[in-house]
Amino acid sequence: MDLIAISSFVFLAALLVISPGPNGVLIVRTATLYGSKAAYFNILGFLGAFYIHGTLSILGISLLLVQSAQAFLVFKVLGAAYLCWMGVQSILSARKKPISIDTDLKEVKRELCFKDAWLQGFITNALNPKVSMFYLAVFPQFISLSQSPQNAYVLVTLHACVNFLWFAGVITLLSKVGQKMRQGRANHWLKSITGVVFVGFGLKLLFLKSLVSH
Repeated sequence: MDLIAISSFVFLAALLVISPGPNGVLIVRTATLYGSKAAYFNILGFLGAFYIHGTLSILGISLLLVQSAQAFLVFKVLGAAYLCWMGVQSILSARKKPISIDTDLKEVKRELCFKDAWLQGFITNALNPKVSMFYLAVFPQFISLSQSPQNAYVLVTLHACVNFLWFAGVITLLSKVGQKMRQGRANHWLKSITGVVFVGFGLKLLFLKSLVSH
């Protein structure tokens, strides 16, 4: 694998990472409402899902998933249902009593434990057919049957690094406004807006078409 191939893969992975999607919405919501540490566990969840998708692609299972209309439909519906569920939960949470400062601020951070933050990030990506398609359509073009699996996982690691660096930067920017957004009306509106966006991404995902031509 030469430097040009690696650079090309990193560029394509970066385009996927910075494009608007559920990952960005989740990071904004978590970092602003629950703090930077919880958001970093979101990222670790993303990375775990990348290695799952990469492994499935290496084994050829992703190809079977996308080529099977029934399997793709089930996978897509599960992903859409999860995003919609996240959105509804956020909207319902916004309807609760606004958060005061001091004592309540500590309680807000406890609303999302690190395990749950990691799980949110993992499921958001594991049930995302778009990520699966990336590892089906783009990933195989940079590996060959003659290469060892270790080389393939190098690409997955590069994707993970790009993802981590991008969202770490986003978290750093959000940390400056996070404390204010955890209080009062700002908290209410952020939860409402991110909830609606999650539902929107879920519905968009529900109508996503398979790569299989009909």
